[in-house]
Amino acid sequence: MLATAAAPAEAGEKSTPLVHLAEIAPGIRSEIRYAGADNFTGARVPGYDAAECLLRRSVAEALARVAQDLAAHDPPLALIVYDCYRPVRAVAAFVAFARDASAGDKSYFPRLAKRDLLRGGYIAARSGHSRGIAVDLTLALASNLGTAKPTPPSAPPAPCTAEKRARTSDHGVDMGTGFDCFDERSHAGHGDLTAEQTRWRRVLAAAMARRGFEGYAREWWHFSYPAADDGRSFDVPVGPR
Repeated sequence: MLATAAAPAEAGEKSTPLVHLAEIAPGIRSEIRYAGADNFTGARVPGYDAAECLLRRSVAEALARVAQDLAAHDPPLALIVYDCYRPVRAVAAFVAFARDASAGDKSYFPRLAKRDLLRGGYIAARSGHSRGIAVDLTLALASNLGTAKPTPPSAPPAPCTAEKRARTSDHGVDMGTGFDCFDERSHAGHGDLTAEQTRWRRVLAAAMARRGFEGYAREWWHFSYPAADDGRSFDVPVGPR
C-alpha cells in the first residue's frame, strides 16, 4: 500500500486518462481481489464495481511489453494482476478498516496487530494506485493458465506466510507469501526464502524494471511506473468495459 503524495481526486469518468488493460493486453490474466471477498477486508471494497484492471494508457502499454518479454522466457511465463487503478474511496476504506478492531481476515497479517498495519506502512492514506500508475501482480507459468482455477484450501484459511499449497492459491508461482500478506516475508529482499522463491521474485523484478517499472521494498507484488505520474488521483469507480 505504497504511501505517496497525491493531488486531489478528480470527478467524472471523462476526466480520467484510464483505460482497460484488457483492451491493450488481453493476454494478461486479471484476478482483481478487491472486486470480491477474497481479500484482507473479507468483502468487496467500495469503488470496485467490476473485476477489471484500469491503468493509464502508457502504463498499460508498458505492462504489455513486460508480458511479451516474459512470453519468450524459458519456460514461457505470464502475468496475473491483482489490483491496478484503485479509487480514492477504496483507499479511504482501507484506512477505516485498519482503524476498526472488529473486522478483517487475520490470515493476511498473522504476526501483526491490526493497528500496526498503518504504523508499519502496509496501509496508507494515499496511494499511487489512485493515480493509475501502480499495479499489483505476480508471475505464472503460461502453461498453467489454461487449467481450472485451483480449489482453495478448506476454512479457516492458512496464514499468508504458510507454504503455497496450504493457503488460498491461484495459478501464480511460489513467491514465498500470498498477495497482500502484511508481513516481513513479503519484503522484496527478504532473506528467509527458498532458492526458488528468491529466483521468481528476481525474475519478476527484473522484467518489470526492464520496461520502466519500479518496485516497492515492502511488497514483492507492487510496482509503479513513474514516467506516467502527473500527480493526479481519481475517484471514479472501477467499471466494466
